Amino acid sequence: MGKKKLDVMAKEREVFIHGQTDENGNVVVPGCVRNGIDEKSANKIFDEMAEFAKYAFNKSHAACYAVVAYRTAYLKTYYPAEFMAATLNSFLGNLDKIPQYIDECRRLGIEILKPNINKSNTKFTVENGKIRFGLGSIKNVGIAPVDEIVKDRQENGEYKSFIDFCERAIPRGVNKKCIESLIKAGVYTDFEETRATLLASFEQITEQVQNDNKKGYSGQVSMFDLGSQEEKDEMQKQKYNFEIREEMSEKEMLSMEKEMLGIYLSGHPLAKYRDQILKITNISTIDLHEISEQMDTNNQENTSIVEKSKFRDGQRVIYAGIITAIKKKFTKNNKIMAFITIEDLYGQTEVIAFENAYLDGKEALIEENIVIVDGRLSIREDDNATIIANSIKTFSENKQKSIVFDITDLNEEKKAQLRGGIKYFTGDRNNINISVKTDGEEKPCGAIFVNDKILDIFKKILGQERVIIK
Repeated sequence: MGKKKLDVMAKEREVFIHGQTDENGNVVVPGCVRNGIDEKSANKIFDEMAEFAKYAFNKSHAACYAVVAYRTAYLKTYYPAEFMAATLNSFLGNLDKIPQYIDECRRLGIEILKPNINKSNTKFTVENGKIRFGLGSIKNVGIAPVDEIVKDRQENGEYKSFIDFCERAIPRGVNKKCIESLIKAGVYTDFEETRATLLASFEQITEQVQNDNKKGYSGQVSMFDLGSQEEKDEMQKQKYNFEIREEMSEKEMLSMEKEMLGIYLSGHPLAKYRDQILKITNISTIDLHEISEQMDTNNQENTSIVEKSKFRDGQRVIYAGIITAIKKKFTKNNKIMAFITIEDLYGQTEVIAFENAYLDGKEALIEENIVIVDGRLSIREDDNATIIANSIKTFSENKQKSIVFDITDLNEEKKAQLRGGIKYFTGDRNNINISVKTDGEEKPCGAIFVNDKILDIFKKILGQERVIIK
């Protein structure tokens, strides 16, 4: 029952009602009828069990979940920053999960502070009602090196410069790859060198520090160890050479930030288009993740969850985001297709483009290009929800349009039909602003979801000449 295997359930129904015999005619299962229960009542009992099996827990199991639900609701209400920091820490190092919870923090008005070499700890921490990004969630860094960095900072004070950091951290096992990732993540912004300068210089500096450490182990004394403290400080400055570079563009820094943190923390390339994207799309990465998680959470609930969801397999969807990867391949019939990774404000998903969609949208298929995908939703058991593209266009091609309905001298019946149509096609995700025109004066009246078929409906109601697209 839990697996929703209808063919198996049909056989079990027969056994439940009429029983089962072996090949010799011996009764193996008596069944309801043999036990004096009529067939109608037996069918009713079986139907009730099948319905109950869609979502059945024993009382102790349900009670535990209820206690957890009340406690977490209390903590999220009265200690939102601490609660969200703890939630983020439960997914430490999981770059796929972090973006969703970061967005929830923003929705709650909790500011996420950028990682900082002198302020961040291994995990996410709370600072005056804000959450500081944890160094342990930076890609390629690792928990053990970060623990050493934090321990050294606690024992010996804050790092005064990038050189000071290298000289103290490298002997504790922090390697080049770790330092490079920290630079890309922007943890050294308190120091005077630009990120571009540090990336161009860190290898030479780390090698110098490692060489000095080797000399120290062998008991060698360099000229930097001689003279007064003032002379030592001056020679120390000359000891390391920074290759001075102008700071990178915002786009480059955001791209590195996304690579290292899994999210755009200090900004997002789509942020300025947020309102427009919400109006022209009807699905987001959050929706796709929710569908996939629901399908995976409890296999026995698959059918009922999909039935209750607002999304259906094969449903037409509009999705917008930035292309982060394109993987092309040829089918057995030697037709080209592509698997395109596209990221919106909340995460990323895979869009499949078969030959027609790929060839039609080829000019838009460039990494870091913002696109609009018109496609259909694919929901399959034991697989992530994905989008099959019908068309892919560059975002600039989808400029906001508006529709004007001319109701001058229109009879009341037609006006009532128009009002009904506008009300019916208004939803959470709107994409076209609409206005009504009377005697030459236009008045805005909201926004509706519109495609060619819906437009034809309004043209039939009002007449083609009264539906004006701007």
